[in-house]
Amino acid sequence: MGEGYTQSEVLLAVLHDHQQGSTATSPATPPPPVEAASDTGQQEKLAAENTAPAAGTAAMGECSTEYRGLPDANGEDAGSVPVPAALRKVSIVPLVFLIFYEVSGGPFGIEDSVGAAGPLLAIVGFLALPVIWSIPEALITAELGTMFPENGGYVVWVASALGPYWGFQQGWVKWLSGVIDNALYPVLFLDYLKSAVPALGGGPPRTFAVLGLTAVLTMLNYRGLTVVGWVAICLGVFSILPFFVMGLISLPRLRPARWLVVDLHNVDWNLYLNTLFWNLNYWDSISTLSGEVENPGKTLPKALLYAVIFVVVGYLYPLLAGTGAVPLDRGQWSDGYFSDLAKLLGGAWLMWWVQAAAALSNMGMFVAEMSSDSYQLLGMAERGMLPAFFARRSRHGTPLVGILFSASGVLLLSSLSFQEIVAAENFLYCFGMLLEFIAFVLLRVRRPDAPRPYRVPLGTAGCVAMLVPPTALIVVVLALSTLKVALVSLGAVAVGLVLQPALRFVEKKGLLRFAVNSDLPDIGVGRSPASAEEPLAP
Repeated sequence: MGEGYTQSEVLLAVLHDHQQGSTATSPATPPPPVEAASDTGQQEKLAAENTAPAAGTAAMGECSTEYRGLPDANGEDAGSVPVPAALRKVSIVPLVFLIFYEVSGGPFGIEDSVGAAGPLLAIVGFLALPVIWSIPEALITAELGTMFPENGGYVVWVASALGPYWGFQQGWVKWLSGVIDNALYPVLFLDYLKSAVPALGGGPPRTFAVLGLTAVLTMLNYRGLTVVGWVAICLGVFSILPFFVMGLISLPRLRPARWLVVDLHNVDWNLYLNTLFWNLNYWDSISTLSGEVENPGKTLPKALLYAVIFVVVGYLYPLLAGTGAVPLDRGQWSDGYFSDLAKLLGGAWLMWWVQAAAALSNMGMFVAEMSSDSYQLLGMAERGMLPAFFARRSRHGTPLVGILFSASGVLLLSSLSFQEIVAAENFLYCFGMLLEFIAFVLLRVRRPDAPRPYRVPLGTAGCVAMLVPPTALIVVVLALSTLKVALVSLGAVAVGLVLQPALRFVEKKGLLRFAVNSDLPDIGVGRSPASAEEPLAP
């Protein structure tokens, strides 16, 4: 160990190990000694980091420099994995826009709320539902996402609290709901273009357009085009800017009385709630990429706060402009109607701008969602829940197998209508959120001393009370689902209940290789070895 390493050699070695995605079958290369650093200042900095005491539950907004495992029964730390600073690449501003794309991407798709319930209920819904749903979900994501900053995200949360079986069920329903969600974006994209190109409204032209669009966006994802950095910022600004202009143009025509129109006897509650719910959920999707966040204990909670404000304002502003400036025709308010409103208010140039913004926004949302879904599969494979080939990366560093699986699901589901996709996705998403709520409370009770760089500023009783309204909303959404959606969704849930034991049987027989990444810290669960020769892995 007396041989020295230069600083550049250390960085190259770290990057090489990260790209190769080491697993339990190949032991990790030991890091070079601290004293080998060539730069004296850097040597002192590394030595200080290596000798820093382990942090327990940090104060709100503070963060630890490393991802530590859960403490054992005696309160001692079960192990830690230092996170190289060079691999932390998403700072707070790009992260806000990444969350924006995971959740919203702009007001495209909120038009059905007006068609289903009228202006007043639509406006009230986008004011009330963030309090009932978005803020609690964002708070849970902030606490658990900083507690487990790895790409398994919510799968790891549930596995730590309820065991690997339920962790797999969480991964299955959330991945499936994410794929269903991703099937919406080609549909929305074509719905915005069909007013200019009527042939895209149906038939073979629409089918070929969906195939081509999915193939192009999947290739972009394969090449590593994720909605991060300045690309995410530019796409987000471009998606919102035409609605800002449309709002300014609408000012002379605004009639506030139009916002108060309501007809409680003519409300499609199923479509109304599903549209609101779809446009204000998926705050936890960022958790499957939280391993890529710079200083997650401080950055992730702040980014979630700013993103909640950004998303809510981004919905209400164009909703107020569109319903207040144009006489109400609820039959016209369906997905894609904002481009027609832009033409009425500003002319063809504004319509084309809105359609271009919709195209780029849907591209951003598609790539962001596929990235989240595919990295979730990679994270599950690194925890031994899926075959090891899911953890393989392409030469671009992207999870190739996860991308292909996610793209196949999008193509299979893209023939459904917008309303059917939203309803099925919400049904599955509700199951996953119930598991997250249970995991959140159980981890508070069973692991009170686990490191939490960010903690929701409520006690256990307060957290339970916070979860009562969103749980009631879940019950309402499930109760209002159609029989067709309920049967299909329950069938999908049943597949997951059988799939996990089937995969364990396949592992035991040695038909597929499973492995646990030895670099990941302990999360308080164990996995039975597939054979007598395989050691027990955490």
